[in-house]
Amino acid sequence: MDNLTHTLVGFFLARTGFRELTPRGTAILMLAANAPDFDVVSLLGGSATYIEYHRHITHSLLAMPVMALLSVALVRLLGRAPVRWLQGFLIALLGVASHVVLDLTNVYGVRLLLPFSGQWFHWDITPVVDLLIWAILALGIIAPALGRLVGSEIGERRQGSGGGGWALTSLFLLMCYDGGRSILHDKAVTTVDTHHYNGLTPRRSGAFPTANPLVWTGTAELSNAYVQVPVDLRTNFHVNDAETFYKAPRTTAIEAALATPPFQAFLQFVQYPLWVTEPLIDDHRNTRVRLLDLRFGNPRQIGFAATALVSENNQVVESYFGMGGVRPR
Repeated sequence: MDNLTHTLVGFFLARTGFRELTPRGTAILMLAANAPDFDVVSLLGGSATYIEYHRHITHSLLAMPVMALLSVALVRLLGRAPVRWLQGFLIALLGVASHVVLDLTNVYGVRLLLPFSGQWFHWDITPVVDLLIWAILALGIIAPALGRLVGSEIGERRQGSGGGGWALTSLFLLMCYDGGRSILHDKAVTTVDTHHYNGLTPRRSGAFPTANPLVWTGTAELSNAYVQVPVDLRTNFHVNDAETFYKAPRTTAIEAALATPPFQAFLQFVQYPLWVTEPLIDDHRNTRVRLLDLRFGNPRQIGFAATALVSENNQVVESYFGMGGVRPR
């Protein structure tokens, strides 16, 4: 998920009472709720390094206690005030766990079992940035502020800063929202999986979230192609709306591109791989090779993609990873 969501979840966990367990409890929880994303420093190595190391070891089960302890240590060092280490560690562990669980819900996923296994785990129920989640969390900020404003107008006395009840309400609504999305996701996957495409039965099927919880991007892998089809749970499913993307044969140009670091890094991440090869319009001696992940676009609307230019002698002229197939600066 995005860091605004992680931060607000940490803040609300603090407001529900966990901040009382140690001085600077709020700071500890908010930092811990973002701690796994310390791997953002991998951006310094370029986009290929980022795709390889983002949501890497810092998002694993093994690293959770380390991330929690680091969060408490940073708050203690930067805040220059005592903390209760054991209590601080326990609430920090809760904050780190909230981060990992939220990242599990979206289509990007996490590698929970590193360093023993690089397997990705992803529930595919929420976008990385979900505006409806923002609206739910905004309720926990706006409602207590509005309550204090109304209370001051009518002269009502309030003890404490308040907001704990609304924080708990927002967290509960967030869990209900994700639970509802999970049910809708399963229904969308079943819809895709129980149909035939081009006369073939899917080998596997998936459904990827959009901003609307009732609308999903269905993807089915066939023996010779992938199909993508919109799944609108409010209406009947239309197989004829499916778009077919045929799998490219493994050519020598693809093999050459596959040997480069950007492709090797992306291949560890991709879940629905589609190879696209085409000659360059202005230079027919070179072939452009792309590896796409159909979770994040398709050949018409390219999302995450590793790209290589391969000469007629199957020498790689350049290779890179970027969003939209665009060469990173």
